[in-house]
Amino acid sequence: MPLWPLAQARANKWRPDLTKTVRPEPVEGLAGASTGSARTELAWAGFKPTKPKFIGKRVFRNFDLAELAKYIDWGPFFQTWDLAGPYPAILSDEVVGEQATKVFADGQAMLKKIIEGRWLSANGVIGLYPANAVNDDDIALYTDESRSTVALTWHGLRQQTEKQEVDGAMRPSRCLADFVAPKGEADDYVGLFAVTAGLGVEKKEQQFLDAHDDYSAILFKSLADRLAEAFAECLHQRVRTDLWGYAPDEALSNEELIQEKYQGIRPAPGYPACPDHSVKRAMFELLQAGDIGMTLTESLAMAPAASVSGFYLAHPQSTYFNVGKIGEDQLSDLADRSGVAVAELKRWLGPNL
Repeated sequence: MPLWPLAQARANKWRPDLTKTVRPEPVEGLAGASTGSARTELAWAGFKPTKPKFIGKRVFRNFDLAELAKYIDWGPFFQTWDLAGPYPAILSDEVVGEQATKVFADGQAMLKKIIEGRWLSANGVIGLYPANAVNDDDIALYTDESRSTVALTWHGLRQQTEKQEVDGAMRPSRCLADFVAPKGEADDYVGLFAVTAGLGVEKKEQQFLDAHDDYSAILFKSLADRLAEAFAECLHQRVRTDLWGYAPDEALSNEELIQEKYQGIRPAPGYPACPDHSVKRAMFELLQAGDIGMTLTESLAMAPAASVSGFYLAHPQSTYFNVGKIGEDQLSDLADRSGVAVAELKRWLGPNL
């Protein structure tokens, strides 16, 4: 697919109320682009973000593993064993059902031992901060409600592939910053988090390996991964319904949580909507993730491996998307905005170039 110039993609940004989106007006020198400034003001008018119960960090140590087990998404567990199919249907699958049932029973038995024997510890930290979209594609998180001191700037990437008109409206060129109110339009907020269920993994894994029990070692690590993802799910629910409280009446089953039926999203660095890993450094520094036993490797992988980190966005229309390919103009622009050298950005964004 051909790419638009970055300026044209920005002019075609997503706006909250798509019923107000009209055919973009041309910008001089950019055929097919739109100005959008007046509509941005219109679209955000009347938007009242929910203020969190607190501003800053909250730490969770030695979180109850039995509570986390209720939030486990078992689907990816079977992928560890190259068993394809949705849970629980996979257990009765004609081809892999018997093997899936065996590893599931083994997993349940080991999960019980992990919880009762406290083989693992789970720590987490969340942060909720005043925030606004700035510089078109960035999100500034502020230290307090005065919004005068920036705690972290999350530099976004915008879709640049050429968009088409559908039912008389141009499909937007999305960026995560579009889901946060621009500065001066509304006092918005953004959250971030880091959780791990991998504290104690290496010691126990080594015991299995020393006993030449590779199967149990793999089973154990896969369960640690499931518990880490469950921790992220559990805290996000608590944020939505209580700590931030923008969805206080939410009452979803675990299946509905897995299907992401809730309001808001939790994009993670390195995933399609946020392919730039480099923001993890600032995230971990702001959250002081080292205090809960989480660190980053030189390649920005999280340690322990059974860990999850990301952001919380609350807008009711926020959604996941794939940034896809970007042009040299956006790469250069991101380098200017972030202060990260083009060569390093190329290292993180290779698949998007």
